[in-house]
Amino acid sequence: MGTDSLSALGMNGQSYSAATTRAWIEVDLGALVRNAATLARHAGVPLLPMVKADAYGLGAVEVTRALESLEPWGYGVGTVDEGVELRSAGITRPIVVFTPLWRGDWPILRAACLTPVLDRADEILEWGATGGGDWQLAVETGMNRAGVPWDAVGELAATLREVPPQGVFTHFYSAERMDGTREVQEARFHAALEALPARPPLIHAENSAGVEHGTSSAYDLVRPGVFLYGVDSGGMDGAEPVVALRARVVELHDIADGETVSYGASWRARGQRRIATLSVGYADGYRRSLSNRGTVMLHGRQAPVAGVVTMDMTMVDVTGIPCEIGDVATLIGSEGPSGPTITIMDLARAAELSPYELLTGLRERLPRIYLTSGAEDLVREASGDPSSAAAAEPEESDRSVRSARARAMERGQ
Repeated sequence: MGTDSLSALGMNGQSYSAATTRAWIEVDLGALVRNAATLARHAGVPLLPMVKADAYGLGAVEVTRALESLEPWGYGVGTVDEGVELRSAGITRPIVVFTPLWRGDWPILRAACLTPVLDRADEILEWGATGGGDWQLAVETGMNRAGVPWDAVGELAATLREVPPQGVFTHFYSAERMDGTREVQEARFHAALEALPARPPLIHAENSAGVEHGTSSAYDLVRPGVFLYGVDSGGMDGAEPVVALRARVVELHDIADGETVSYGASWRARGQRRIATLSVGYADGYRRSLSNRGTVMLHGRQAPVAGVVTMDMTMVDVTGIPCEIGDVATLIGSEGPSGPTITIMDLARAAELSPYELLTGLRERLPRIYLTSGAEDLVREASGDPSSAAAAEPEESDRSVRSARARAMERGQ
């Protein structure tokens, strides 16, 4: 990995070897930044990256620090606490809290210089009367989740003259389908904009799919989310993979014909089989719905999940695959630049889940290892391959590893 990796987190970090004794996640921040740059070039306007839900489970502080190199307009979060975490990490750009808030959150929100989203006359007026500050107006154009209905914006005209918003936005709910709903939403949004007493400084609407399946943006910002993290909807050349999930082989068993594996005996051996137990389970975010459906990579070969995924362990059929206890299996990602890849979408389809749900469900007990390149070297190092260990082992100042314990320490828990 060498000098291409990002800097360590000092005393809150841990060594690479200590982080990879069981199971872990690798986050390629270089790929993430390249994905963001691709969207920015396509849209032609500044980014407002969505880093809510701990940057879709990958670590909001590290992700945001990496995206700073692109000079985005600001960041989007889902809760006040998420915004406070970024402020505590030294992020000074605007941070918009996109979930409607209870007024009891306002003092903390103001203290952290966060930007709320408002949509009712009473709360807008109270926001202005209690100190004001930047805020943005949410317009509902079809998702029916949050925001002032598009055809009721004119009713807020007097309120908006008194307490003008910094920005106004809507949210596309199926831009990837190319089924005409985006055009309906845009028409409604334009009607809402026409009803405003004045144009606010910022107008935005496109999410990842909206950027992918559109041309250059007609607005002032775009709000990419899942594309940044390696999941695309087929509208452009595709997002680079960002996430890898790896786990060690901790047991090997040779079983006879007719023997079963895991709870419920849902998998039965046909002939002599070899079963490897991996030290990862649904408590880590490798979903139980992948039982008898998922596939992992081990030494360049595919090994199917055998039986029910358990809380802390997953069994795979490694018959015919040379492997030993301590070897590293890849559950998401690839073992090298030219090898096959198990993408987030592959896993989501196998589990019959949304890729968003899969990403945000990766649990904090999995250490996150942050890098910009050289993932294949890390896999070989973790497997104990002496041919690459020296090259793969970075200096302490050149690696970034975070555990759940380190994250809790940063939050003061």
